[in-house]
Amino acid sequence: MIKTRRLFGTDGIRGRANTEPMTAGIALRLGQAAGLLFTRGNHRHRVVIGKDTRLSGYMLEPALTAGFIGAGMDVTLLGPLPTPAVAMLTRSLRADLGVMISASHNAYEDNGIKLFGPDGTKLSDEMELEIEALMDSVFADRLAESHLLGRAARLDDAAGRYIEAAKASFPRGSRLDGLRIVVDCANGAGYKVAPTVLWELGATVIPVGVAPDGFNINKGCGSTVPEFLCAKVLEHNAHLGIALDGDADRLIIADETGEVVDGDQILALIAQSWHQAGTLRGGGIVATVMSNLGLERHLAGLGLHLHRTKVGDRYVAEHMRASGINVGGEQSGHLILSDFATTGDGLLAALQVLAVLVQEGRSASQVLQVFQRLPQRLKNVRFKGQSPLREAGVQAAIRDAEARLAGSGRVLIRESGTEPLVRVMAEGEDSFVVADVVDNLCEIIAEAARLREAAVS
Repeated sequence: MIKTRRLFGTDGIRGRANTEPMTAGIALRLGQAAGLLFTRGNHRHRVVIGKDTRLSGYMLEPALTAGFIGAGMDVTLLGPLPTPAVAMLTRSLRADLGVMISASHNAYEDNGIKLFGPDGTKLSDEMELEIEALMDSVFADRLAESHLLGRAARLDDAAGRYIEAAKASFPRGSRLDGLRIVVDCANGAGYKVAPTVLWELGATVIPVGVAPDGFNINKGCGSTVPEFLCAKVLEHNAHLGIALDGDADRLIIADETGEVVDGDQILALIAQSWHQAGTLRGGGIVATVMSNLGLERHLAGLGLHLHRTKVGDRYVAEHMRASGINVGGEQSGHLILSDFATTGDGLLAALQVLAVLVQEGRSASQVLQVFQRLPQRLKNVRFKGQSPLREAGVQAAIRDAEARLAGSGRVLIRESGTEPLVRVMAEGEDSFVVADVVDNLCEIIAEAARLREAAVS
């Protein structure tokens, strides 16, 4: 068994389209290997495949389809649909496997492949290792015989099924009448379903980022460009703005004043609301090491515990299942509400926020400022080749930063699981000290990266 994952990162396989590992050839082999591993028993096996709106989806979808068919699996094609919808349909259609073709918040040049098991949850590290090992082996003699090849068909009502499931998560008898809502779909997978759900629940909907052309996903819009959403909220005098990312599993909100509300505040609101209603399970919520200390302190004041995991909504979901907790997520906006979904769902999380607005009759700015954030700063340093974090000078600088914030805050340095980036985060009581710590660390890491690159070249 191989010890480290070569293809899979923190959220499936991801890379620049038409270069390794995002090639049609690798997608074909992935479909064959995953199909073989998930062909268990004598029943007719099925895989569902969804995608976002990237141009390269037209290359990867048929390649994966061919691979699964060659492994003897029938393929149900969903077309452009949010990642959580693919997870939901994997389970409701009793499929053996689910696949989402998306690079989430990345630009159109990238793409990715995420896999879901029959229960609608993302595959474990161990299962991804098993798939990689099979891909590296010779398995041609295990593929389906000619009379056992699978078939492919499209599911015409896939979007409608998800729309109804999303609406069912909203409190029975409640409506969104009278609310003006901007929804920014990032020209991505949620561009049809998200505005439809909000409109059918009674809202006046101002949809933006709903004209995908294969190239404009996440371009100047979506959850990673919140200033666009904020400007639209003010322009249309909206009560609330909702921004999704390219595959609609992430949510950022703008209140009626144009202020951004991140995943930590949304988590706090949902946890508090569910706790008061008696529906919060497990005595707390799950978040990652990136979540603000202010969230942790606020929950403690409610008698709730904040469980932290490493970054990645998959790890949040795994901890939730192990601990019997039904609310979890990331500061970046991946919110997992396991009463309704098995993975992050930006639209469902937004509906829970809207439910509180309707129930309390207060403005978004009043409802969504749940706790006082500690000053926090996050910056990225891009590098080429080997990570600069192992350099002695970088390690010494990190130790100095930790000592500087000891007792009043913390430092978190990590490599991105999807891009060649070092993420530098610090938080503490003094915003000036926090900013200085992060800026100094970024300079030292960037210089180490430049020296390493020069030495290699």
